[in-house]
Order: sequence, then C-alpha cells, then structure tokens
Amino acid sequence: QLQLVESGGGLVQPGGSLRLSCAAFGGTLDVYGISWFRQAPGKEREGVSYVSSRSNFTYTRDSVKGRVTISRDNAKNTVYLQLNSLKPEDTGLYFCAARPRNFVGQYFNAAQYQSWGQGTQVTVSS
Repeated sequence: QLQLVESGGGLVQPGGSLRLSCAAFGGTLDVYGISWFRQAPGKEREGVSYVSSRSNFTYTRDSVKGRVTISRDNAKNTVYLQLNSLKPEDTGLYFCAARPRNFVGQYFNAAQYQSWGQGTQVTVSS
C-alpha cells in the first residue's frame, strides 16, 4: 500500500514562499500521476497542480498559475510543490494524492486518487 507523507508547510507572510514535499513509502512513485489538493477552512477541497508519472505533463489551476510549480524526483520517490508570492487566500491544508499513471484527464477528480497523505498546513498571514 502506497503511503504518502507531506512536509514543508508553515506560517509565512504574504509574498513569501514555501516548498512542500510529498514523500512516498511502500511503493514506487513513478507509476502514479500525482496531484496536490488544498482545503481552506469552511471551503471545498480543490486541486492545485498535477504532474504526470514521468513529468512530461503538468496541469495547474488558473488561480495559482505563475505562482506554483510542481515537480517530481522519481529517484527520490518525492514530489514537490513550490509556492511563491503567497497570498492569505492560499491558506489551507495541502494534500498530495496518487492515481495510476494510465488515468488521463480530470486531473482534480478526487475520486480517481487512491492514496492520500495526511496533509501539511500552510498559513499565510502577517
């Protein structure tokens, strides 16, 4: 059973940056597409960014384009999410999730994701 563990969250001032990590255990990450999701208090969970199994395709929600970069290092079994120019509305619990690499489209359809981490909290506040 693939297990995912997120890290790298924290408290940051508006305009700051964070790099989140998603480490995989109990399996090899290179057979999975990975998405980062987030959930703010009182709001629905939403997809942030997706990377295909071999990093040849990424998809990022419009509201964070230009501020967010997803990447992965399959040799380290880890996926990263670089968050720049953070805003208070970026506050939330950030999760990574894995789905089989043969799935296509619907990148933020949570039902397609079989493994989820526990999340790492990102708080943007002055």
